[in-house]
Amino acid sequence: MQYRRFGRTELQMPVFSCGGMRYQHSWQDVDPQTIPAAGQRNLEATIFRAFELGINHVETARGYGSSELQLGQVLPQLPRDRLIVQTKVSPKPNPKDFIEQFEKSLSLLQLDYVDLFSIHGINHDETWCWCLEGCLEAAEELKRQGLVRHVGFSTHGPTEVIVRAIASGRFDYVNLHWYYINQFNWPAIAAAQAQDMGVFIISPSDKGGHLYNPTPKLQQLCAPLSPMVFNDLFCLSHPQVHTLSLGAARPSDFDEHLKVLPLLAEAEALLPPILARLEEAAIAALGEDWYHNWHRGIPDQSQVPGNVNIHVILWLYNLVQAYDMVDYGTARYNLLENGGHWFAGSQAKGVEKLDLEEALRESPFAARIPALLAEAHQLLGGRAVKRLSES
Repeated sequence: MQYRRFGRTELQMPVFSCGGMRYQHSWQDVDPQTIPAAGQRNLEATIFRAFELGINHVETARGYGSSELQLGQVLPQLPRDRLIVQTKVSPKPNPKDFIEQFEKSLSLLQLDYVDLFSIHGINHDETWCWCLEGCLEAAEELKRQGLVRHVGFSTHGPTEVIVRAIASGRFDYVNLHWYYINQFNWPAIAAAQAQDMGVFIISPSDKGGHLYNPTPKLQQLCAPLSPMVFNDLFCLSHPQVHTLSLGAARPSDFDEHLKVLPLLAEAEALLPPILARLEEAAIAALGEDWYHNWHRGIPDQSQVPGNVNIHVILWLYNLVQAYDMVDYGTARYNLLENGGHWFAGSQAKGVEKLDLEEALRESPFAARIPALLAEAHQLLGGRAVKRLSES
């Protein structure tokens, strides 16, 4: 394993983290007696395998159902001074509720403290306001009490919200999305670096393109690497990125990622030809002007009639056209209207009835976009999808 300094926490963070949302028994709190023995043995084997590999950062959340409960049966078996444990609690209007949720997390984990504590889901103005109105102060008090070593936040929100939270100077690290197919949060990573914060990348293999089941075209373009190894190498070739979350469901799920470790020193030679092929394929499918400029002048969905999330829809449309990523595009598109503030905005159904002229006044492609939105809906729509935590 390789390690990187996790910003001002001074923790030596493994470049891979063991995410805790894929191996648990249930997305709801359950009676411990109802957890199948085989499932608990699998979780235990996954954690022990991670630790054996040097992946000593285990990340979970109060919102991950039975994850904390099950981890609480395993983590106390490992040397505490070699573990980095992170849990997350969503902000609440009442900070007392926030503290109660943290206390439940700590009890379930059977730990005296957590190394990293995240405010989970600073995704929009309301959740940020809840932080400022008490939750952030509560987290800082937990740190003063020694129950938390470092305070950070996780986010699925727009870049401007992330940057605003980072600029407060009150966080030690951030969990966010950033990978090859979605690089829009780079300004937030740069802002985090300026604050000497740790940077944790959420779900690079799943949200980063369902890379455990890549399209044949993507496999061809990324050769001689698998798309999963390419994406890991792309992310870790940036020293501003410190760790990638691996949502392992079983011990063998680490294997493909481990192939990246000996390649990190060769990133400057391995990546350019793959990056060139990916860009060439996208330009061939989309046109050079659109490829470079499609996102310019696209407003936030709150400024669009019908709350249509034009940016996300066009991004998914581009991935389908460039890399044949229909399954990924369908899964993400159908979270719109079903993902709350974790995946905000509406689909493009009925877009032909909306007047988008004012919303698109700054876009160089204003005349083309309504038809593309309608095409994207026809291609990707029609299947309700829930977030995993709501399944």
